[in-house]
Amino acid sequence: MPIPVITTSAATWAFQQNNIERLMDHAALTSAHPDDTLILAGPARYGTYLTTGAVGEQDTILESGLLPIGMVQSFNAMLQKPTQPMQAIGSGRMFFVSGKAQGNAQIARLFVNGRNLLRVLYTNAKQAGLDVSLFDDKASISKDSTFFMNLDSELFLIPFGLACFFRDKIHNKLGAFYLELCALNSYNIAFNAGQNMILENVSMLFDRALPMDMAAWGNRIGGTNTLTETSLTGPKILGGTVTAGTPNLSTY
Repeated sequence: MPIPVITTSAATWAFQQNNIERLMDHAALTSAHPDDTLILAGPARYGTYLTTGAVGEQDTILESGLLPIGMVQSFNAMLQKPTQPMQAIGSGRMFFVSGKAQGNAQIARLFVNGRNLLRVLYTNAKQAGLDVSLFDDKASISKDSTFFMNLDSELFLIPFGLACFFRDKIHNKLGAFYLELCALNSYNIAFNAGQNMILENVSMLFDRALPMDMAAWGNRIGGTNTLTETSLTGPKILGGTVTAGTPNLSTY
């Protein structure tokens, strides 16, 4: 059988032997997989952490300002653009007028010891030094609590952002985006007798989805292994990492 080549136009179409658009012999290595995807929570606006250099340039402030959302079981983000078909008297042709794109997202996460889902999403509020237990409608029982609840709290009027990085099995950058100005509109936790796990679920609206440069994060030399909670004595950072000193729950 001939070596597979690529169909680049109708003139080179040979559907029994060619791939379309690109050679797919290594698709298992170069496709996106959920285990090569990272979801992070951070500040409401991506531009907050842009440097003064070239457009899209980032620095370590962005990396330190984003907290990975672990134990995610499903993630869904959708953009919709309201479009209205129109016709004018005297013409049989149709045209369209459009409004602003509207986005919504959903996250399902395993309920485990440590920061719960609402606490992880609001890491930007924690980094800003807010004591969320002092709101009129408090969101936690103490400043350093790892469990947030109560969507009536003023905390949940503060927007946050979500970043998503995609790589393939051989560390190629596939893409990255940032969901700006995320606002929660539902939270759900449910459990039944006999089930083997409990999931937290949130849904949210967001202002826009921006493409972003994921720099070297996640490549072969992009990360540095640091001390983990399993190798430390004393208080644990509950899922985070530290490079030196004693971990502190107020770090994030």
